[in-house]
Amino acid sequence: MSSLPTEISARIEAVAGIDPELRPATKPQFGHYQCNVAMRLAKSEGAPPRQIAERLVNDIDLADLCEPLEIAGPGFINIRIRADVLAARTTEILADPRDGVVPAEAPQRVVIDYSAPNVAKQMHVGHLRSTIIGDCFNRVLSATENTVIAQNHIGDWGTQFGMLVEEILEAEVDVLELDLAGADALYKQASAHFKSDEEFATRARARVVKLQAGDEETTRIWKQLIEVSRGGFAEGYRRLDVLLTEDDLAGESTYNDDLPVVARELEESGVAVIDDGALCVFVDGFEAPLIVRKSGGGFGYAATDLAAIRHRVRNLGADRIIYVTDLRQAGHFRQVFAVARMAGYLPEGVRAEHVGFGMVLGPDGKPFKTRDGSAASLASLLDAAEEEAAPEIALAAIKYADLSTGLQKDYVFDPERMAQTTGNTGPYLQYAHARCCQVLRKAAAEELSSDTVTVLTEPAEQQLALLLTRFGEVVAELAENLQPHKLCTYLYEVSEAYSVFYEHCPVLKSEGQVRTSRLGLCLATKQVLARGLSLLGIPAPERM
Repeated sequence: MSSLPTEISARIEAVAGIDPELRPATKPQFGHYQCNVAMRLAKSEGAPPRQIAERLVNDIDLADLCEPLEIAGPGFINIRIRADVLAARTTEILADPRDGVVPAEAPQRVVIDYSAPNVAKQMHVGHLRSTIIGDCFNRVLSATENTVIAQNHIGDWGTQFGMLVEEILEAEVDVLELDLAGADALYKQASAHFKSDEEFATRARARVVKLQAGDEETTRIWKQLIEVSRGGFAEGYRRLDVLLTEDDLAGESTYNDDLPVVARELEESGVAVIDDGALCVFVDGFEAPLIVRKSGGGFGYAATDLAAIRHRVRNLGADRIIYVTDLRQAGHFRQVFAVARMAGYLPEGVRAEHVGFGMVLGPDGKPFKTRDGSAASLASLLDAAEEEAAPEIALAAIKYADLSTGLQKDYVFDPERMAQTTGNTGPYLQYAHARCCQVLRKAAAEELSSDTVTVLTEPAEQQLALLLTRFGEVVAELAENLQPHKLCTYLYEVSEAYSVFYEHCPVLKSEGQVRTSRLGLCLATKQVLARGLSLLGIPAPERM
């Protein structure tokens, strides 16, 4: 079911021939929406805008949805939706187990690559954004009945493991006694040792070769490091309340056996060529080639990313692949996608998207770091927020601050401001939901009905109902365009409209159908806020 503004726009466009570009009316006396389509047609038709508006009003059939259209000023068309239509659409939300969320017309298999922490290192501020944003996409695309396959592309391979394993053996560390923080400390110790001791560095490099060759002792310790890290990751995901599980882990090592195959296929097809000893793909529009295999024979991130695309399309059946990483990787993914297209790994019918995000800044406006200059850990950020509020409110503060900003923008991590229950914050939306619940609890105690909406005479009632009927369309747009801030803005507008309604339209003190309708509005608002917050990964408490 499309929203009322969409239906109205379609009918106007069918007559006018152009998008009417509906805008919310600036004042209640002008109706619910206005459009200036007559003025935009005046030049091409060579007629006065008001004359064109009169023709359009006569030809556009909206009688089943709207009151008679009005012409204002030089040719504006004012549109007021019928109150009974708004009431009926709101009642549909009450009866809909999906709360107005509309299934995708053509459901897809969607692979989402997000979070991707590194083994033996704590998740930090960068993983915060990737995890929260990817989780939102997972929830929204699943809610619209797409099949979502989460892929947590953890960093579980590479030269750093030679260094780590050598340090573990030399220091006689029992890896299984470590937690993730302990493994992180060991990583820093090994890194310092590597830089200061050339003999150790030589042994560490040799240890990498042993790992790649499948040496039993080296592989055993590597697996132990992964196991310790899994537990630490799981605890972080539990605190963040995200959908990722161990079943979603698909680390870099997953593709080790595929790398030489990818290299051979690219070379045999002529997509890649040997240049100065390295296997490269030259892509139009990029200054440097994509290096698939280095001159020394090793493979880098590009080869792994190509192998991952190949696997996700051929084996997982992906129709759409979404990567959620730092904005600075945008160029890398554009080039990888281009090469994947050239190689046939990414057929034209498969959609590949990189969703880049900005940085989390400290109060000083600089990238958020700890006092020693290192990246702040995820746990420390959650701890800081929970110092300002209870865990579920702190979680709302963090997630909403992240998602309500355009993803490519940086934002300031300020727990005190983010946890406020006033203004455009996550806790404010939770508070609005809790207020709905409070009214409904009192109504339930008095055995009052709240399952239908029939009377909408007050502007505040109509504005709230009109917003509620748009929910499904807002979610569908997010599923398509991957812009969570638009859902955040919508939920904030619903919360504000509910506040105005609550102030101007007594609920429990009213009587008869008016009371029933207003209770129905409270219930529909509660349902939309709860579902909307859930899609953002934010809990919706019934009491605050």
